Amino acid sequence: MKRIDRQRLERFQTPSYERQRVLRQSRRAAANPAGEVTIECGWGRLLIAPTFADPQALARALLEERPGARDIALYVAEPHVVLALAPQELFLDPSDTLRLWFTDYRPSPRAFRGFSIRRAQRPSDWEAINAIYAARGMVQVEPQRLGGPEEDSSPVYWVAADAVDGTVIGTVMSLGHFRAFGDAEHGSSLWCLAVAPGTSRVSVGEALLRHVIEYNASRSCAYLDLSVLHDNAEAKALYRKLGFRPLRSFALKRRNGINQALFLGPDPAAAMNPYARIIIAEARRRGIAVEVDDAAGGLFTLTLGARRLRCRESLSDLCSAVSMTLCQDKTLTRRALERAGLTVPSGRLAGSVQENAAFLAEHGALVVKPVDGEQGQGVAVDLRSSATLEAAIAAARQFDSRVLLERYCPGDDLRIVVIGYAVVAAAIRRPAEITGDGVHDIRRLIERRSRRRMAATGGESRIPLDAETERYVREQGHDYAEVLAPGVTLRVRRTANLHTGGVLEDVTEQLHPVLAEAAVTAARTLEIPVVGLDLLVPAANRPEHVFIEANERPGLANHEPQPTAQRFIDLLFPLSRRAAYPETLP
Repeated sequence: MKRIDRQRLERFQTPSYERQRVLRQSRRAAANPAGEVTIECGWGRLLIAPTFADPQALARALLEERPGARDIALYVAEPHVVLALAPQELFLDPSDTLRLWFTDYRPSPRAFRGFSIRRAQRPSDWEAINAIYAARGMVQVEPQRLGGPEEDSSPVYWVAADAVDGTVIGTVMSLGHFRAFGDAEHGSSLWCLAVAPGTSRVSVGEALLRHVIEYNASRSCAYLDLSVLHDNAEAKALYRKLGFRPLRSFALKRRNGINQALFLGPDPAAAMNPYARIIIAEARRRGIAVEVDDAAGGLFTLTLGARRLRCRESLSDLCSAVSMTLCQDKTLTRRALERAGLTVPSGRLAGSVQENAAFLAEHGALVVKPVDGEQGQGVAVDLRSSATLEAAIAAARQFDSRVLLERYCPGDDLRIVVIGYAVVAAAIRRPAEITGDGVHDIRRLIERRSRRRMAATGGESRIPLDAETERYVREQGHDYAEVLAPGVTLRVRRTANLHTGGVLEDVTEQLHPVLAEAAVTAARTLEIPVVGLDLLVPAANRPEHVFIEANERPGLANHEPQPTAQRFIDLLFPLSRRAAYPETLP
């Protein structure tokens, strides 16, 4: 390609009659009656900021982004003004804009071999383009949204096809600004350059880039702009080699799942447990500042404007010390719920051996738990002899000197999460179990299952090989050294606590209204805005129930896909709801 000189460039500044005709056509195609230019690219829209009458109109257009798309506002002269109109929904793109004046361009001294470049036209081309974009984590193209090749205002997609088998190994999008929206500067731009990860061909990206440069130069364009992430050093080195220079220009985008990595920045919660991470991720998505105070302890502080709240996972400053005590002390929990007319099992504090035996004789089977305990520690279930009862009491006293005895109630272990005095999630908790393979003994199967649970939960769930596990295995007529037959399933814990290997089955949609109403009543009785209530039920869709515990710090990460973290942040920062569920600007 011949070098473009400045005299030729100056001639471009005075459009001919033909250019004026194209200008009128493209303006009708690309601009709405207000003159605001938006260009459909298949993956979203390019919004040409200088064509918008005021910052509010540009902000409103960005908020009209369709679901699953990625809109970009270009050449924004006053980004701070636009951002001030929707600070929770919009963000400044952390990418650099680079420009190559075609007068500075030099063609490659070498030929690119092994592939050819052509326009994307066939359905198979679009399938290949989207396969490359999927592999690169990019937004898919909807070709039906694009105009045909005869429309000058539409962007052009190019593909690099392997010379041997025709496989598409790279793609790029090109846009001529004059034809698209009557740009008086006769510019052009390049977007979505991507190369198939597995290709063995070299310099595919550079060849596509040069092809777009030479194509737009031949179409009487003066320069080519592109956007590159500020820390993409490898790409920037290539662009510098070709003559690109930094351009002081800004781009704005909308906060969405696609752009999340761009506006969230480095994750401060990487070292925290899943229960803290899920909350922090939701807060950061809404533009709430996060300060990690103690990663190991799950402590962090959230700040939005003048509102500042400290959290330990789902426990926050909104929970009073009294409400927290009512949940932590299981004897207080029982009495409070009983006074409210809710059903709780009969119970008493462990006393002398004779008193404990009398209570056991009265009810036939008991549950032992430390008064102030969590994560299933020290809990023993379905105790039917005085000897096992006393052993369980001794084990529970390792966690609290006070031990609660309760009547054993059979049924499914149901956890209901109440946030802001509304039921958000419900799940049946199933105890840990193993399946025999005819080769490994029960101890080995428990160890393997425990490792899988730890891997799946970031170390939060494991099956302890303690006295309670061994007792329950023996009660069922087995021991650790036994090899189970293939396909035989064996429960190894009575309690369904997740921290001792239990698993969850979401039953939110099946929850009986009586259970939901009882859970909300319990939360209001305890005056706690976020709580996990544990009930024993014959089934989630039946009204019968008995309350057994209240957890002031429920693990919200255990209840996906229910929106527990979203509702938690809604409670803490009501004004941030607009960021999660944005509406059009007034």
